[in-house]
Amino acid sequence: MNIILPFLLLIFAAPLYSQTSPNTDYYRHLRYNHISPYATISGIHPIDPSTAKSTSHYVFSYNGSGKLVEVINNHYHTEKKHPLASIGVYKLVIDYQGGKETRLFYDIKGNRISNDRAVYKEVYTYDKNKFKSKLEFFDLNDLPMESNWAIASYEWTPQKDFVIERRFNLKKEMVNVSPYFEFGITGIQLDEKGLPKAHYNLNEQLAVTNNSVGVAAYRDVFDAKGNHITYSYYNAQDSLTLNQWKFAVGQKSYDEWGNNILLEQFDTQGKLIRSRPVYSNAKIETSPAATAQDSAEIKKQSLGYLKALQQLDPVLMNEVMNDSLNKVTIGYNRAIKKEIARATARDQMIAFAKDWNKSNTKFPPVPNNQLTILGIYDRIASVQLVSDNWVEYLHLIKLNEKWEIVNLIWQHKDINRYPK
Repeated sequence: MNIILPFLLLIFAAPLYSQTSPNTDYYRHLRYNHISPYATISGIHPIDPSTAKSTSHYVFSYNGSGKLVEVINNHYHTEKKHPLASIGVYKLVIDYQGGKETRLFYDIKGNRISNDRAVYKEVYTYDKNKFKSKLEFFDLNDLPMESNWAIASYEWTPQKDFVIERRFNLKKEMVNVSPYFEFGITGIQLDEKGLPKAHYNLNEQLAVTNNSVGVAAYRDVFDAKGNHITYSYYNAQDSLTLNQWKFAVGQKSYDEWGNNILLEQFDTQGKLIRSRPVYSNAKIETSPAATAQDSAEIKKQSLGYLKALQQLDPVLMNEVMNDSLNKVTIGYNRAIKKEIARATARDQMIAFAKDWNKSNTKFPPVPNNQLTILGIYDRIASVQLVSDNWVEYLHLIKLNEKWEIVNLIWQHKDINRYPK
């Protein structure tokens, strides 16, 4: 049965601002948000300035009224960020004037840049009751623009237990909540702190209704530390349902510092569908020492390149060279009278292996090929190769359990070949 939202006005309190010091706070993370930019920017997992010097963090600065005026982004973890959950810039500056909240975005050099929504300026409007009623996007020339989700503005109206959200493009046409999720008019349900916790798909009569795949709502659960631990999908009858990605519930696990380390997804009956670790540089597992087998294979493939030239073996050349080979040496452009980097393509190398040494005069009768492995780290390696004629540095990469040469720079061993 459809649920009708009554048109009863409810005035929401102004956002709350958490402070541990008069002007500045430090947080390990931002509170996750995939519902709406209506949500207030909030830090979670507070830390002290001393701890912040040695870990990823955000710096929140406040004015004398306790309003957030600046966020510095020193967060360098690599976990995936939702465009609504990340400021996506080095510095966010917020100004409050005449019922407007204006947000500008800067890189580390102080240049104006776009955020993760690909806009340069965000302007929120508050009504006389301090209710956040509108958000508009602007470019560097202060002209209205659309985000990378084709949204130019958000409009919010208060209803009992909900904030009604509508989104518009520059043509004033209604736009879905995101390009990949089909919710049109939505009802945002807030928690006791005034932060979004659920999103409902509404029809023109503001009744909760299913979208084309049978989803009418998604809900979030946060733990006491502010970690986003569960998100789930429901139909108009308030029963768990599969979303377009064929799961009903997602659960996230965190370490003690609030880093997301595991994602699990379940069906409507609680059966695990898929599970995957979430990688970040909060905890890095380094590679063990290279095996003797890897070292032997790297040596074989590296020397195979020279042997293919020396022994007229294009099959071997094809075997040792990666499809993305980048082979470069020092050349000279007489037209511009300048030294240049001269490239040789993989196909040329295979062709050279067919007949470049057909006269058997390019190498001595017993070639002197000397190889030094400079370093191996897991699936990448660096090699120095010295022959009778050349000094070369090779990069190798291990793909599908096979080592191949991907980069190669070389020069003549006799340095007198080059201008002084």
